[in-house]
Amino acid sequence: MSVSTASTTTPITRDEIFAAHEGGKLTVESTMPLDTKRALSIAYTPGVAQVSREIAEDPSKHATHTWASRLVVVVSDGTAVLGLGDIGAAASLPVMEGKSALFREFGGLNSIPLVLDTTDVDEIVETLVRLRPSFGAVNLEDIAAPRCFELEEKVIEALDCPVMHDDQHGTAVVVLAALTNAAKLTGRRFEDMRVVIAGAGSAGIAIAEILTARGIGDVIITDSKGVIHRDRDDLNHVKARYAAKTNRNHVLGGIADALEGADAFIGVSSSKVAEEDLARMNDDAIIFALSNPDPEVMPDVAARHAAVVATGRSDFPNQINNVLAFPGIFRGALDAGARRITSEMKLAAAEAIAELADDKLSSDYIVPSPLDPRVGPAVAAAVAAASGQ
Repeated sequence: MSVSTASTTTPITRDEIFAAHEGGKLTVESTMPLDTKRALSIAYTPGVAQVSREIAEDPSKHATHTWASRLVVVVSDGTAVLGLGDIGAAASLPVMEGKSALFREFGGLNSIPLVLDTTDVDEIVETLVRLRPSFGAVNLEDIAAPRCFELEEKVIEALDCPVMHDDQHGTAVVVLAALTNAAKLTGRRFEDMRVVIAGAGSAGIAIAEILTARGIGDVIITDSKGVIHRDRDDLNHVKARYAAKTNRNHVLGGIADALEGADAFIGVSSSKVAEEDLARMNDDAIIFALSNPDPEVMPDVAARHAAVVATGRSDFPNQINNVLAFPGIFRGALDAGARRITSEMKLAAAEAIAELADDKLSSDYIVPSPLDPRVGPAVAAAVAAASGQ
C-alpha cells in the first residue's frame, strides 16, 4: 500500500514516522461554515429536519443529500496486514487510515476505516448489512485467505453497492496492466504466453483469474507444496477451482518445473526463487517479484534473466502499486451508480493504466507513477464506461 515517491536520500526515522501518525491521519471537516445562527439552523436544527423528512418520503434523496453515496468504508479484521500477518483489528487501524487517505487523495472520495474485532465471516457480513445506510461502497482490506474469498462473495451478495477486496483485485488489475506493456516490449502475444504465479493466496488467485479472463495462453499457480494441478488431493475449494482451469499441460513438481520454458514469473508470496530456476525461463523473460519489502528475487539478479523486471517497492523501477487501481475503480463505479464491480470493469481499468505508460514505454517504465495525476480520472472514466450503466 506504499506510495511511489522520488528517490529518497535521507532515511526516514522512527521518530518522524511516529510523529506523523500521532493522533491518526484522518479528520472530518464540514463542507459549510457554521459561524452564524443562520448557518447552524440550515446545517442542523431546524433545517436538517426537512431533509430527513424528505428522505423518509423519497429514499432516493439519501444518495443526493448525504455523503453516503460518495463514502467508501475500508473494512478489515486485521488478519493479513501488510507483511505483518494477523495483528488484530486495533493494530490494523493505522493501515486502514492510510488507505482511506489514499481514497481521498487519488480518487476524490470520502473514506473512513472500519476495523472489526471479529474474524467470523457471517458476523462481518451482518455488521455491514446493518451499517449499509451509512456508506456507498466497501473496500475489503488485509483479510487472510481463504476466508477473504468467502467473505467477498457473501458481502457482494448481501449489499446493493460496489464491493471489492483490494488485496485481490487491485493487485490483479495493476499486474495485468504491467504485463500488457511488458508483453508489448518483448514482442509477445497473450495467447502464446505461459505465466507462472508463485503464491495461491488472495493476490495469486485474483491474478490467475484476471489473466485467464484476458486470454493468457497458460497459467501455472504454485503454493508452498508445489505446482497446483487437478490431481492434488490437498487443495481447498478455491485452489481446486483454479486447478481445473489452469496448468493446461499438467505440469507437476515445484517452482523449478513450472518455470521451465515460462515467459513470465509473478511472485506474490514470501518464498524465494533461486537464480538457477529463473534461468529455465524463455529468453527475454518477464519477472514481477512483488513480495514486499523483500522480493522473491532482487531486481539485479532477476535482470540477468529477464528483459523486464518489476517489484512492489518504490525504490526500484516499475512499482506494481495498488493505488494505481483502487481509487479510480471505486470512483468510476460510484460515478456510474453501479451496484457491482464486474470483471469487465477491472479489465477496463487495467487497459486504462497500461495506455497511460504508452508515451514513454520502456523496460524501466511499464506502468505510470501512482503520483501521475492522469491515473485516477482515466481509470474512473474507463470503469464507468465499462459498467453498462
